[in-house]
Amino acid sequence: MIENSQYTTVQPGRVVVAMSGGVDSSVTAALLKEQGHDVVGITLQLYDHGAAVQRKGACCAGQDIHDARRVAERLGIPHYVLDYETRFRAEVMEDFADSYMRGETPIPCVRCNQRVKFRDLLQTARDLGAESLATGHYVQRVETPDGLEMHRARDHGKDQSYFLFATTPDQLDFLRFPLGGMTKSETRALAARFDLPVAAKPDSQDICFVPHGSYAKVVAALRPGALDPGEIVHLDGRVLGRHEGIVHYTIGQRRGLGIGGSADPLFVVRLEPAARRVVVGPHAALARDRVGVGEISWLAAEPLTAQGRKAAVKLRSSQPAAAAMLYPDGKGCVLVVFEAPLFGVSPGQAAVFYDGARVLGGGWITAAEMRAAA
Repeated sequence: MIENSQYTTVQPGRVVVAMSGGVDSSVTAALLKEQGHDVVGITLQLYDHGAAVQRKGACCAGQDIHDARRVAERLGIPHYVLDYETRFRAEVMEDFADSYMRGETPIPCVRCNQRVKFRDLLQTARDLGAESLATGHYVQRVETPDGLEMHRARDHGKDQSYFLFATTPDQLDFLRFPLGGMTKSETRALAARFDLPVAAKPDSQDICFVPHGSYAKVVAALRPGALDPGEIVHLDGRVLGRHEGIVHYTIGQRRGLGIGGSADPLFVVRLEPAARRVVVGPHAALARDRVGVGEISWLAAEPLTAQGRKAAVKLRSSQPAAAAMLYPDGKGCVLVVFEAPLFGVSPGQAAVFYDGARVLGGGWITAAEMRAAA
């Protein structure tokens, strides 16, 4: 049974809706209210409210809390704002800063879902006597004879399964995603039909706690050493220039390197945080076809065995999945062997495993290499 049909086939009960103040979560609340559920809206205050209220284009900011409250009033449902600022800083922002300091490229939205929304908020929903926690994510929860599965959204352009790979089977049992079978245009049309005050509100673009997309400023505020200068070095050992902090660079980056004098384009190939060194080289040096993945979350009913299994694997949310084999390493991690090399693989990003539309699981990239030619 696919997600957007299930609310009409069960007895209405109490549902907590995670309301970010955006169109998607607002429509989720309106749909469930229309279907006869006892809807309770909860919005999380994740960082300083006074500073956030001036932010635009981000979720969970002060204006968004105000918008969520207006939607709840329009729908006639109770609405609560919970202060999660302390745990959000500890579980998401500090991890974000530490990851950059290790030369990684983090995805804080996954950590937020994993450590705050689908853990603490889910428990709050249970404490309120709710039968489920609903969100506005574009992903499908599918009931099969073998158990629950997570599938990509119908609207592949809005699919958010990459960011939800860390969802556990127990969490998936309690979660609901009413928009997973809809397109964004259908969601917008529903917002207009429900006459929601956020019907024309644009989608959020930035990470909520990163003003104007300036990652370096946020990391530097949390870790002052992030802007320590160092050398930009070619793979052949030549010093090509200097930088003002490795936090400004990520694997695969070409623009904004601040170096010249090379006839061929150069890319960031490696970051060496201990030496405060940025290593650059030609595009070919970015090729990787073996990726180590840790902190594995496995959603599939069938276990991953030593024989391995075929899968399509995404290493970045905006990139298409690539054909690969998955092998357990015997230590709780997974080795991903791609059929063809990929470029710009960065530790700290997620690797998410798919079988068609089904999410098998995923984890965090810890290492990558290129097999030597035979």
